[in-house]
Amino acid sequence: MQQTIRIKPGYILFRGSCIDAGEHQHIAMQVVWPDRDSTCTLAGLTFNNAVIIDSNTPHNLKMDSGWVLLVEPHSVLGECLKVQLSGQPLKVLSASTSLAPPQSKSGASTVFFKALSELIQGAQMFDNQLNTITDPRISRLLSELNSCFGGQCIKPLQWRAKEVAQKYHLSESRFLHLFSEQVGIAWRPYLLWRRMLCALLILQKGTSATEAAFSAGFSDSAHLSRTFKNTFGMTIRQAISLFKEQE
Repeated sequence: MQQTIRIKPGYILFRGSCIDAGEHQHIAMQVVWPDRDSTCTLAGLTFNNAVIIDSNTPHNLKMDSGWVLLVEPHSVLGECLKVQLSGQPLKVLSASTSLAPPQSKSGASTVFFKALSELIQGAQMFDNQLNTITDPRISRLLSELNSCFGGQCIKPLQWRAKEVAQKYHLSESRFLHLFSEQVGIAWRPYLLWRRMLCALLILQKGTSATEAAFSAGFSDSAHLSRTFKNTFGMTIRQAISLFKEQE
């Protein structure tokens, strides 16, 4: 089975076979969708249907073949996943479950079903600019972070909370509160997540772990490796082998 990995601002979309990720957790919400006649194992239980996992929920995953989508909670799709979870850390969707959430002023009523149906068809996923952010300063900050996905990675040397706050004429405490309120995630773990996406983009191009660590602002490749394993439940070597399988 050919492997497919797509990394865009705010989400990672992965299709593969023989997926085996040890216990890990991340800020992203997650949809695991096994292929027809395939299974996935989460928390020691085996499922044949789509499963939604809330952000920061420890889990491991084994799947014969299928899709994995990691998406940031502040996106419209993340909002739809929250509706489906209804406060649960994990939810298995029955085959008869409607994936379309209730109507909302954000227009989320069609996005959830459309995104997941396109995912299964291998169509182009929408970019994560479609989000629930209302403060223009936080929106500009996220857009700046997204520049990494345009091929011009910004090494995160000037991303301390105090410096970012000054840039947007806020106190550090006000910035940290505003960011958590708007994004639903504290600034430091969010920045670490985005640095991981940056490292993944660089690794996907065939560069070394050392170069990826330097470009994404990690102290060394060992630091990147530890963070990578804690975030994705697999080693960098395992990830690189998946990249090579899609060539």
